[in-house]
Amino acid sequence: MLFSPISPVASYVCILNNVKTPNEQTEPGSSGGRNGVLYTWEEVQKHCHKMDKWLVINRKVYNITEWAKRHPGGMRVISHYAGEDATDAFHAFHPEPEFVRKFLKPLLIGELAPSEPNLDRQKNAIIVQDFRALREQVEKADLFRSDPLFFCLYLGHILLLEALSLFLLWNWGTGWTQTLLCAVILTTAQSQAGWLQHDFGHLSVFKKSRWNHLVHKFVIGHLKGASANWWNHRHFQHHAKPNIFSKDPDVNMLHALVLGKTQPVEYGIKKLKYLPYNHQHQYFFLIGPPLLIPVYFSIQIMHTMFSRRDWVDLAWALSYYLRYFYCYVPYYGFLGSIALVTFMESHWFVWVTQMNHIPMDIDHEKHQDWLTMQLVATCNIEQSFFNDWFSGHLNFQIEHHLFPTMPRHNYWRAAPMVRAVCEKHGIPYQVKSLWRGFADIVSSLKESGDLWLDAYLHK
Repeated sequence: MLFSPISPVASYVCILNNVKTPNEQTEPGSSGGRNGVLYTWEEVQKHCHKMDKWLVINRKVYNITEWAKRHPGGMRVISHYAGEDATDAFHAFHPEPEFVRKFLKPLLIGELAPSEPNLDRQKNAIIVQDFRALREQVEKADLFRSDPLFFCLYLGHILLLEALSLFLLWNWGTGWTQTLLCAVILTTAQSQAGWLQHDFGHLSVFKKSRWNHLVHKFVIGHLKGASANWWNHRHFQHHAKPNIFSKDPDVNMLHALVLGKTQPVEYGIKKLKYLPYNHQHQYFFLIGPPLLIPVYFSIQIMHTMFSRRDWVDLAWALSYYLRYFYCYVPYYGFLGSIALVTFMESHWFVWVTQMNHIPMDIDHEKHQDWLTMQLVATCNIEQSFFNDWFSGHLNFQIEHHLFPTMPRHNYWRAAPMVRAVCEKHGIPYQVKSLWRGFADIVSSLKESGDLWLDAYLHK
């Protein structure tokens, strides 16, 4: 699939029989790989350091040490796969593999020796084979094709909400009722714009990545006041290694919370007590939902744009703030305009994005196959018209994580296929109600806090 339209299943069968697919043909005159160099997994796995990074895609070995610094998705996301097989991750993130080939070719240094298995670290070959067959199945079902009308209507309803909030103020003033209604409308518009920028950021709307990137800058910049590059470099790490400490930035809680079952015990044994973690399920309501966007994300976004001299993203972000403050400062002043929407939007964002992940397995790197890694870190929320709209279809978090470039309106069609593969291999496919998802965030934080307290006092 990387260099020719051969199916993943056919490729897998050829590898098992030591037959080279068109994807793996060596250059003329070579005995194996570029310059005839063959490698073992043991050798590849040695190159997983900051200044020395190799990875494997379709049995080809690439030296990404220098290229990682120029990687469009960010240096960290590609570095997380140093010393590993990155085949499934590569196909998950790149909808135009032929375009990417010109960047890969000069990085090629060889390939795996014929005696080496297709997978590293004892990954389950049957699960990998079935997942690649699943990907081929959803491709044949045309589930990676987007519906332009869906996204046009979605953008239209966001713009309509923003216009409605201004119309309300122009005609009825700033009384308590009008202000509350205006805040609800603006919060809805901002939250929905957040889900829309997510679509473009994942390259799931247009066939050409370039158009997705361009519109992404407009939506996240002009409609949200944030940075496309900041989002890309952060969010793709989350998808590449979800719920994995030191690799997924979404589980880096800066010592404010302890997550999962491993970290609390580690903190407790080391007698680390930055905060009273046994009460984290209570103070989460104070430092999590209300502060993530208006404080932590806002500071991080501005710091990222200035430190990286990302003037294009900064210009887009400033266009949002100029427009927003021009419209609302005359009514509410500077601080009032900020408070009008950001704190409410932050609540919406935190509860929706964390209900799929915080209650799931959170641990150190286990080097699992793509399907297993994503399923243990994600769960779904029941489908309904409201849940789909409210969460931006992220209630189908499992399908989204397995196929990040799939347009969201097709998740429900892929779900039965994914569930069938999971049932075949005994991999839990969790589906919850919306309220159960919210409640599980709090209960999982309490469980982690109790584990910390027990280890802190008794180990």
